[in-house]
Amino acid sequence: MHLVTYLDFQHTSEATLGSSFTVVSEGHTADADVHWAAARFARQCAAHSEALGPVLARLDAPDEPVPERLHVQGITTVRPGPAGLLRDLLDLYQLVNLVDITWHLVTQAGSALRDHELLRAAGTCSAETTAQLDWLRMRMKSAAPQTLLVAT
Repeated sequence: MHLVTYLDFQHTSEATLGSSFTVVSEGHTADADVHWAAARFARQCAAHSEALGPVLARLDAPDEPVPERLHVQGITTVRPGPAGLLRDLLDLYQLVNLVDITWHLVTQAGSALRDHELLRAAGTCSAETTAQLDWLRMRMKSAAPQTLLVAT
């Protein structure tokens, strides 16, 4: 069964996303909305990763090795200036999209198994992940005209 492989991937991806949000929060303190939203999203990601712990604990280890390319690269540094912020937000958006689609895949499997604990965790986490995507999309759209058209 590959579900445990994807749950472990999601567990790690949420932790990586959370640390990426923290890096962006701490690196863009001059943009208060980014700083505070990213800090809140980092806490959500930590809670998401933690919510998967009990589900992972009761499942058997995977029958075969984890695929080598099944991992996510996080953000370790921020870029300076408005264009750097836009790029950092875009990087976060890509990471959140990966986490979002993985929640959907895991939810499908949880439904097939009728795993109510997994479905509860995935439902809550997926809704918060969708809100993260919405905020990032809105923030990038509002920053794009000034950042992309005005020389600094």
